[in-house]
Amino acid sequence: MTPDPAIVKAVERLDYRVTVGDVAAQAGLDVNLAERGLLVLASAAGGQLQVAESGEVVYLFSQDFQTVLRNKFFQLQVKEWLDRIWQSVFYLIRISFGIVLMVLIALAIVAIIILVLAVNSSRDDNNDNGGGIGMPNMGFPDLFWIFYPNYYDRYDRPSPRRRNQGTTGDINFLEAVFSFLFGDGNPNADLEERRWQAIATVIRNNRGAVIAEQVAPFLDDVGTGYDQEYEQYMLPVLARFNGRPEVSPEGQIVYHFPDLQTTVVEPRRKSVADYLQEYRYVFSRASRGQKIAAASLGALLLALAIVLNVWLSGGIALVGAADTFVRAIAVLSLGYSAAYLSVPLIRNFWIGLRNRKISDRNGERQQRARLLEQADPTIAQKLSYAQQFAAETVIHDDDLIYTTERDLIDQESDRSAQIDAEWQKRLESE
Repeated sequence: MTPDPAIVKAVERLDYRVTVGDVAAQAGLDVNLAERGLLVLASAAGGQLQVAESGEVVYLFSQDFQTVLRNKFFQLQVKEWLDRIWQSVFYLIRISFGIVLMVLIALAIVAIIILVLAVNSSRDDNNDNGGGIGMPNMGFPDLFWIFYPNYYDRYDRPSPRRRNQGTTGDINFLEAVFSFLFGDGNPNADLEERRWQAIATVIRNNRGAVIAEQVAPFLDDVGTGYDQEYEQYMLPVLARFNGRPEVSPEGQIVYHFPDLQTTVVEPRRKSVADYLQEYRYVFSRASRGQKIAAASLGALLLALAIVLNVWLSGGIALVGAADTFVRAIAVLSLGYSAAYLSVPLIRNFWIGLRNRKISDRNGERQQRARLLEQADPTIAQKLSYAQQFAAETVIHDDDLIYTTERDLIDQESDRSAQIDAEWQKRLESE
């Protein structure tokens, strides 16, 4: 069984020594999935298990465990190769739209020149070749100025990989054409991961005991009526992090998460936003100049295509390969330019609809966060009761009673000597 990449990444970020709660909180994973995933990873990568006196298990991994995994699992190597290949293929796909656009512009200009030559030839000699001509044999070096290597140097070059949140000027023009057409992907592709990481952080910041009002700003739908009154929206959170409800004498509910109260790192409060914020879609992260250039080239191709089709419908006669070439370019240019200019318009309308919904959801979550900040006596009473279940357990090396790093007999001998010393200390103190 191949280890879960999310767990592998979490172990690396947590410095290779973790508990189940650490990994679940770091990756926002279901506690049971995190536990099974750690067992699989420990088995595959030669990880060590450490058991504390309280019964908690700590997982210890070497810093080169990723290399061990790659050597052991051929599918991981294949996945890495495929990822590299796909990155190259996808880059070629992205720049292909700009290349096709410029090639069609150049070919449309060539087709217009052929038509102009055909008109001039028919005027000079109406009887020559029935008024038509074949494909002329001549070069057009000035038509390919757009392919000069330094043509787009005025645009900013690509910078290190960054999150697509509307930053501009970090892509070249060919990539900008793709961005102008199709945008830059879903800015909220990791929304669920961010959601559960934030909820786990809130729980840990409150030492494993929270109230529903602290979690609600990170959820989408908290229901209405009885569902909201009885906090049904907390059920997925309880299921994911092995939590349990605790009822106060006043009938109020708080939520206790024992699995997230154990860690191997010194507890410190992590910063977390007041509510989960979805990112708005941006039309394109291309610069303003790049977007203007991309739109202008599309309009230019459309104009050339219209000229070609109008002239062809006017009865200009061509023969052989010239006729086939010009008519094909006329059709391709018209179809491509129409789609090229239509897609961004449709997408811009769609982005507006999506962003309005995103703003509504952000507003609802922000409103729930503001309710928590208000001095509501009921909320204050629930927070006070939740503190009865708040706790943190940090497992140190002194707390370990067993580890797979050493022989069991040696550990039992050391443990026996430690127990004898403790009993002797107690007897002397008495």
